[in-house]
Amino acid sequence: QVQLVESGGGLVQAGGSLRLSCAASGRTFELAAMGWFRQAPGKEREFVASTRKSATLTYYADSVKGRFTISRDNAKNTVYLQMNSLEPGDTAVYYCAAKKLSSGLRTLEYDYWGQGTQVTVSS
Repeated sequence: QVQLVESGGGLVQAGGSLRLSCAASGRTFELAAMGWFRQAPGKEREFVASTRKSATLTYYADSVKGRFTISRDNAKNTVYLQMNSLEPGDTAVYYCAAKKLSSGLRTLEYDYWGQGTQVTVSS
């Protein structure tokens, strides 16, 4: 089993920045990729960004490309999401996810999920 714990959410004004962290513990050697998803009230959970553990490739949703950056520290089993130029439309619960396969990184087919952290962007 793998446990994921997110931190770093909060309330920020439009145009501001936040950095989310996700610490993985347990059988982290099984993980091939990690990602971030978000879910706004009344909406489906959607892909935000992902990265493979063994490569430097990163993937982003079009809505966040150029504003958000995903990075990882394999030594700490931690993945980060730097969010800049935040907009009210970014308001959501943000979830960290991890998977054993390195394919399908934009889908919801992840093996492990964190509990989520609230990000609220005021106008």
